[in-house]
Amino acid sequence: MAKLRSAPTLDDVAKMAGVSTATVSRCLNTPDRVVEATRKRVQSAVDALGYTPNFAARVMAAKRSFTIGAIIPTMENAIFARGLQAFQEELHHRGYTLLVSSSAYKPDIEEEQIRTLIARGADGLLLIGHDRDPKIYDYLNQRKIPALIAWSYLPDSRLPSVGFDNRKAMFELANHVLSLGHERIAVISGIVEGNDRARLRVEGIRDAISHSGLESGDLKIVETPYEIENGATAFCELMKAETRPTAILCGNDVLAAGAMRQAQEMGLDVPDDVSITGFDDIELARIVSPELTTVHVPHREMGRKAALQLVEMVENQTDGEGEQLATRIVNRPSLGRPAQG
Repeated sequence: MAKLRSAPTLDDVAKMAGVSTATVSRCLNTPDRVVEATRKRVQSAVDALGYTPNFAARVMAAKRSFTIGAIIPTMENAIFARGLQAFQEELHHRGYTLLVSSSAYKPDIEEEQIRTLIARGADGLLLIGHDRDPKIYDYLNQRKIPALIAWSYLPDSRLPSVGFDNRKAMFELANHVLSLGHERIAVISGIVEGNDRARLRVEGIRDAISHSGLESGDLKIVETPYEIENGATAFCELMKAETRPTAILCGNDVLAAGAMRQAQEMGLDVPDDVSITGFDDIELARIVSPELTTVHVPHREMGRKAALQLVEMVENQTDGEGEQLATRIVNRPSLGRPAQG
């Protein structure tokens, strides 16, 4: 019976490259501290031998797993994709691996995933939004697990956050819509229960209506999960009203795309018959026709800065300071002035 071949070791790489094992470790872990010629020689030996670093040994030496967990509400659309990609890229640059879970907007699933990721040794966690049972924050504090919130910034939250002011961002968009002369406004929102981002965006619209002197109590709102089909169904419901809205503000670009598709199927012109706006400025906003007026969220900047801050919290055992990022309105042809008469 043939003898099983043992895996190449750090010593094997060092001998082939003609350097010490310490130099090999520096090449693999902090390559910028090694001269290029030596680094290339070590890499050639690594490639020739098929050497893979002993992850378990690294974990034991550093007392860290070099793994970060992220729990996002959904993977079914592109709402979180760009920010999470930037988050992963920065983590990789810092020597960390990302594990991603999806909670499907269900608090019990998110809690289970938080406990599972911690049990598997995650050094830190990225969570989306602030609405969750206080006992989860107590659990994270008891376990001394660094955790950071993204996609929503609140200065007085229990965890530091790198994100934006959802209420203010939607207030500015709604105020812009009102300034064009729209008075009959309706909303297609995500489910607000357990979702501070959705809730704050609706509150921002109410703030703008009140600020304009109109009555916000008559605001028609349809809450629905974030899917294109649901945006279409909600649009149908809103347009059945005896007095139709002249502008529909959607909680994100996915719902807005569904509303715009349904408008076209109903023979309605956007924006002449009804204006439609979104939120997020994902690629979908530029693909639909007409292109979608929306709120630009700095997804990549948010993901990169969240990674930098979370690694800082893990490696230096800091509490994290949080950072508020700016959003901006992106004007495109889906928003116009209301028809006269």
